[in-house]
Amino acid sequence: MPRHIAIIMDGNGRWATQRNKPRTAGHKAGVSALRTTIEACATYGVDVLTVFAFSSENWRRPDQEVSMLMELFLLTLKNQAKRLHKNNIRLKIIGEKTKFSESLQSKMQEVEQLTSDNTGLLLIIAANYGGQWDIEQACLQMMSYASKENVSLSDLKVDDFLSTAGIPEPDLFIRTGGEHRISNFLLWQLAYSELYFTDTLWPDFDKDALDLAMTHYSSRQRRFGQTGEQLTHG
Repeated sequence: MPRHIAIIMDGNGRWATQRNKPRTAGHKAGVSALRTTIEACATYGVDVLTVFAFSSENWRRPDQEVSMLMELFLLTLKNQAKRLHKNNIRLKIIGEKTKFSESLQSKMQEVEQLTSDNTGLLLIIAANYGGQWDIEQACLQMMSYASKENVSLSDLKVDDFLSTAGIPEPDLFIRTGGEHRISNFLLWQLAYSELYFTDTLWPDFDKDALDLAMTHYSSRQRRFGQTGEQLTHG
């Protein structure tokens, strides 16, 4: 069982286009798929689920779609906050939040605070996030810390300054929608993750699709630089 699953939820727009619906319908259906995945991960005892909700590159999309995504994000946080708390799920949002509206930033902080003491599944939402940004901000923080505390940079670890500091790295990475790219998501953290790509569009990703990904993961031998013989014979 993977402790940490990371997912790029791709295919909402294509799902809607295939059904002659506006892209907004695809994003709304994607929220429902996320809810199903969260519930399944909590049931299975997964420790951490990280999902890529909005990348730093997504601002390049049409203004109307970006505006709708922001409204949907805010509405989802409002509607799901109590449910997350009731189910002992802790929410953490990573990314450069300052670009979001004050109302959205306030709601993010409110839900994070509401669920901060929960001990079940940790749900991490990457919003206005980029892996390159994460590494860059970690390096800047390291230099600032080294200067203030008068310690050597060589004594510090990048992992301790990333937005996911203290959280186990993903065991399983899933990308839906048929693309075979990491797309600037958790670049540092995915170094030894098992990668799983599926043609299933995100709104169609259900518990059976998650089970298939986890079955595929369980068949892998994770070597972390060692040989298969080392792992087999100790």
